[in-house]
Amino acid sequence: MGFRKAILKLTWATLAVSNLFWTGQVLAADSVKGQVLGGGAPIATSTVTLWEASADAPKQLAQTKASEDGRFEVSAKDAHSDAILYLVASGGVPKASKLGGDNPAIALLAIVGSNPPASVTINELTTVASAWTGAQFLNGSVLSGKPLGLRIAAGNVRNLVDLETGGLGSVIQDPLNSSQTSTLATFNTLANLLAGCITRVQGDACNQLFAVVTPPGGAAPTDTLTAAQNIARNPSNQAQKLFALLDAFYPVPAGGHWRQVPLIPYLSFAPSAWTLSLVYAGGGLNSPGGMAIDGEGNLWAADNFLVGAQSTIFDSFGGGVTKLAPDGRPFSPMTVGYRGGGIDGPGFGIAIGADDKVWATSLAGKTISAFDRNTGKPLSPETGYNFGGQLGEMQGIITTPNGDVWALDNEKSQIVYLPKGDAAQGRILGRTLNGKPVDGTLEVKEPFHLAVDQQDRIWVTNGGGDMVTRFPASDPGKAEQIKVGYGPRAIAIDSLGNAWVANTLGHPGPMEKLALIWNKIKSWFEGLFASSESEADKSAKAWISLYNTVVKYPGGDVSLVRPDGTVVGTFDGGKSIDSPWGIAVDGNDNVWVANGGGHSITLLCGARPGNCPRRTKTGDAISPASGYIGGLQAAITDVVIDPAGNVWVANNWENPHQGLTRVPDPTQATRFGGNGTVVFFGLAKPVRTPLIGPPSAP
Repeated sequence: MGFRKAILKLTWATLAVSNLFWTGQVLAADSVKGQVLGGGAPIATSTVTLWEASADAPKQLAQTKASEDGRFEVSAKDAHSDAILYLVASGGVPKASKLGGDNPAIALLAIVGSNPPASVTINELTTVASAWTGAQFLNGSVLSGKPLGLRIAAGNVRNLVDLETGGLGSVIQDPLNSSQTSTLATFNTLANLLAGCITRVQGDACNQLFAVVTPPGGAAPTDTLTAAQNIARNPSNQAQKLFALLDAFYPVPAGGHWRQVPLIPYLSFAPSAWTLSLVYAGGGLNSPGGMAIDGEGNLWAADNFLVGAQSTIFDSFGGGVTKLAPDGRPFSPMTVGYRGGGIDGPGFGIAIGADDKVWATSLAGKTISAFDRNTGKPLSPETGYNFGGQLGEMQGIITTPNGDVWALDNEKSQIVYLPKGDAAQGRILGRTLNGKPVDGTLEVKEPFHLAVDQQDRIWVTNGGGDMVTRFPASDPGKAEQIKVGYGPRAIAIDSLGNAWVANTLGHPGPMEKLALIWNKIKSWFEGLFASSESEADKSAKAWISLYNTVVKYPGGDVSLVRPDGTVVGTFDGGKSIDSPWGIAVDGNDNVWVANGGGHSITLLCGARPGNCPRRTKTGDAISPASGYIGGLQAAITDVVIDPAGNVWVANNWENPHQGLTRVPDPTQATRFGGNGTVVFFGLAKPVRTPLIGPPSAP
């Protein structure tokens, strides 16, 4: 065996072991010991309970009273080897309190997973980390859910907090998160507010906290754990009033500059929502376009550009495909990701089939590629599936419940159909001959994204117009055109069969229409006098024109199309939607929108208003006026939901102004592509993955 093959074999073996480790197949400790802290000091005589979580009611394994210095030890001998364990500390006497006595409002949580550390600290930081990552599975002190979702939640806790010391975790302190986002300060601020109640910095501190975090129409919490859950699940509810408690609990001393808080740094300005998010990178991740979650909760991303390359819109070095574990650990090789199989600068097209194949389309390579989900090995030929060079710049791709694969040729306005994923039987649809569609009524215009509904109909967005094309998968010739907004990008089908379409330019006003018409006339004249211009330059100028239009005329909207083809609503998220690109539906049928030009994501109430806050109707924004923000860069593209309810968002462009010039500033030449994917913990109702067809609960 050659050296290169030996290294590859070792790499694939290592990945297999990593996947095995992720499943939690390790022995739980015989006992769990540690200390309960509040406000940085021990909590004496707190009742500590060890639980084993499952899809049913959790099982109590052991219970004890903490000592005077907050220390405890509980038996874990009855725990299953792959169980998700968690600890709850209730009541007790906080040594940091000047009032003394037991505080019944104390309830602290630490989700420790199946492999707890030798010693566990239970405090405010472990509570916040556990409550946010486990938000979709918690009901007070009850943690229950499907095993995969619980494992994902437990795995992300340690990125936020060090379970052994109770201090900050490694990822929240890394260079991407500690100083580039406000997550660390938000995390500490939340813990400081809980500490204010635990140590009773004021006699009525708990009552003040509980009043502010009472959910709309709900009951006021009676302990700090329920309070934390209420904030995690209703992050924009009375957000400013919650921040005001920081000043009420910890006023700046006269003549001083810092608040006397347990944890620094803390927020200086009120957030619009108390979300917690982390930026994950590595494994070749750079300028991710499309993303998908596989059956184990791993993220797959299509990387527009290669890490470290001086890519611009005129001259890019195409990236490959990245695979990240649910906790952000990279499985794919650093810098280059998974390559081969014809992959070269993939865009928005990535999908995962039930047969463990990962499909991706390439913009630069003008081809379709396939990879093995477990090893990352390319399964397509070195040139990819390119139909003898008949394909142009490719974008969206999906797999359907019956195993078919559909992909879109954005450049040549074509649709590629691979029956059961068999490229040998594949054919190209939607081509025109002498201005007429070859396949009956099937005609598309710069198709971008697609979806399949419950009636086995394919929906295709036409990025170069204002239409969605819909046809039966068994008979593409019976296509119909549905008018939506201009520049539609992503499309998602909900559990009721409704289609939600992200219209990048929305419904243009007079000035926007004039700008669009002028850009077309300008491009036509430039084409007359620049016949020698390369296809790459033409494509680059088209992207620049779109970007300039979006920047000059911000806006855009989302269309709701019923199964019968009727457009029943157009929504702008209370003006929070800006150049929408990606769109996803969660397990509650609520709709998540990636604002391509807005540095934010918007959550819309979906077609089941009963799953939305009170007095909210279909199409209303649930997220704040600014949308949810945190770690998002200049231009974002896709948004996907995982089985733990985490919302993953693609940072596609970081520095557009440099990337849209032919020769960028050398100091910024590698920073066109966005850096990483941003994960918002516990915000959405979980969905079953991989997403093949409309979403459903796990």
